[in-house]
Amino acid sequence: MELNELDELYHQTKQVRVRTRAQMILLAVEQQMTAPQIAQIVRKMTKRSDDGSNVTMPKELTDCLMPRPGTPVKVTAEYHDQLIQVVRRRPRSLDLPYSLWTLQRLVDYMAEETGLRVSTETVRLHLKAEDIVISRPQHKVSSPDPEYMVKKDD
Repeated sequence: MELNELDELYHQTKQVRVRTRAQMILLAVEQQMTAPQIAQIVRKMTKRSDDGSNVTMPKELTDCLMPRPGTPVKVTAEYHDQLIQVVRRRPRSLDLPYSLWTLQRLVDYMAEETGLRVSTETVRLHLKAEDIVISRPQHKVSSPDPEYMVKKDD
């Protein structure tokens, strides 16, 4: 069985014993742990009650397993305000070589200006909070010719 298949089995199986065995093999291969080291982890994680019926986890280990809050917020209120001010201006007015904003262009410009690089999704969410949507440009063919619409219909 390939390592990828084993990892997939670990994440998809609903059988506890299969999942535990897959996890032990993954620890042995990926972390290069020996069987006694893996057994020590298992012993530390589980404690049986006096009658042997319930498996409980020590508090310090359950605290470690609890989900941690996400990464700290990088975007400050100042960054947010500057982003909104920038997106409301035309790129050419900022001496940029393009006429429309895209999320990636905003990310790059703000990274140059503030020194803080965030993802396009972060920028999109901050714009969405202000009801600003960056969409693909709609290209329209037009002409200064006064008879353009008549010619176009023909």
